[in-house]
Amino acid sequence: MEMSFLSILALGFVLGIKHAIEPDHIIAVSTIASQSKKLFRSTLAGVFWGIGHTATLFIIGIILIFMKGEIPEKWAMSLEFLVGIMLVYLGVTTVFSLKNIHVHQHEHDGEEHKHIHSHIHSGKHEHKRQHKNVSYLKSMLIGLVHGLAGSGAMVLLTMSTVKSVWEAAIYILIFGVGTVIGMLFFTTIIGLPFVFSAKKIRLNKTLTKITGSISIVFGIYYMYNIGITEGLFQLWIQ
Repeated sequence: MEMSFLSILALGFVLGIKHAIEPDHIIAVSTIASQSKKLFRSTLAGVFWGIGHTATLFIIGIILIFMKGEIPEKWAMSLEFLVGIMLVYLGVTTVFSLKNIHVHQHEHDGEEHKHIHSHIHSGKHEHKRQHKNVSYLKSMLIGLVHGLAGSGAMVLLTMSTVKSVWEAAIYILIFGVGTVIGMLFFTTIIGLPFVFSAKKIRLNKTLTKITGSISIVFGIYYMYNIGITEGLFQLWIQ
């Protein structure tokens, strides 16, 4: 008995939510959330990741379905390897961003006061606004890279599920909506510790270091797995 198209779309939506919470996705967006001091910014980081991810899947997916082709294995694995490089880069930049945060202490009327600021983002409001826009753009670019890496599998899944190009387009969009909602939910949860510890500079720094370090270690493991275990390096030299 064949599934109805509505049932297929519902399945795509659920798979989209599940896809959003894959380890490499969560770790990558966590590095962005760790820089946010307000919860809605962490949430928006997840939304922009989902938009970038969906845009890439949709454009490449529809092109490949129209052409009735698929991404060669060497290229597909190379795009996956790019995700590992990105995770290491995000981890390193997250850890090094802590060097720009400073705590100044002084006593006033017998009480100790602490002033926390960043030399990069202190000062004018337009600098803060620009920083927010850069963070959202960064989230979207991370989503684009993840979308590139997952486009091959997405096409295979779509082609085995639907019967026509327009059904494929709708399926990928619904899948994308699922990833946006899934990532929105989880970046909100991920952002909570960083928001609550925003005024506790040592705890916040520790959490941020842990997040960056996890991203670096997982990125190295990811590249090793793709390059050595799955044989990408061997494909490169053939």
